[in-house]
Amino acid sequence: MHLANPAAMQQYNGRKYTDDYSDAHWLAHGLRLGVLPEGYIYPKAERAVRDVLRQRAHLVRQQTANVRSLHNILVRHTGIRLRAKRMPALPLAEGERLRLEPDHVLAVPSSLAMVPCLGQPIKTLEKAVSRRLKHTPAYEPLLTVDGMGTIVAQTLGLETGDSGRFPPVGHDASDCRCGGSTQISNGKRKGQGNVNHGPPYLAWASREAAQFAIRFSPSVQGCYQRQQAKRHLRMARKAVAHTLARACYYIRRDLVPCEGHNAFG
Repeated sequence: MHLANPAAMQQYNGRKYTDDYSDAHWLAHGLRLGVLPEGYIYPKAERAVRDVLRQRAHLVRQQTANVRSLHNILVRHTGIRLRAKRMPALPLAEGERLRLEPDHVLAVPSSLAMVPCLGQPIKTLEKAVSRRLKHTPAYEPLLTVDGMGTIVAQTLGLETGDSGRFPPVGHDASDCRCGGSTQISNGKRKGQGNVNHGPPYLAWASREAAQFAIRFSPSVQGCYQRQQAKRHLRMARKAVAHTLARACYYIRRDLVPCEGHNAFG
């Protein structure tokens, strides 16, 4: 099977009819000439565990949405700010003591009841993924990156797949949505290209790794502060994510531990 890449395909011109038959003929003609741009087909043996990790991310987003909703209710009507880790331990009858409105008293227990219901499936999925990936060669070196946890390292390893399909390191960073995208004609910028080209889960893992590296790595903090002094806060974080994505590429390819002082100066 050949998987064509629509984003890299050239539109055909001069054809009188545009229908499914003409499209199939154009694809077959490009494949016969060896110029058809093809996409990456993820190995079937690893698709199941990758989908399990994606489902875990979906449940975490739902749990975070419930916690944020509860936090907004408490802040708006009581002025009380609780940490996210303390909210699941909040008693269900806490609404009466906080002097909430009757409707809000019903909203607080409903949000609290969803947090433990989602917590147990999340832990079950995490254990299932850890059993499958603890012997992966590229997984252990990724854990040497400052601030990178188990879930982020597993997501990077699963969403990237075979690192050999990215000969230049810049292609891997671009797949993480960490590179720029512009349309240039005659040396002049004419517009912006597809910035969001790349797997969304891989882009999330790259930004999450950069965020934690800024918090826990002194060398990354220095790089982030230098970038922040020259550009916008969001662009500074993206620059750190770009540098970290390039470092992770060499870590996975060469199976070597991370050396932050070399990557971030």
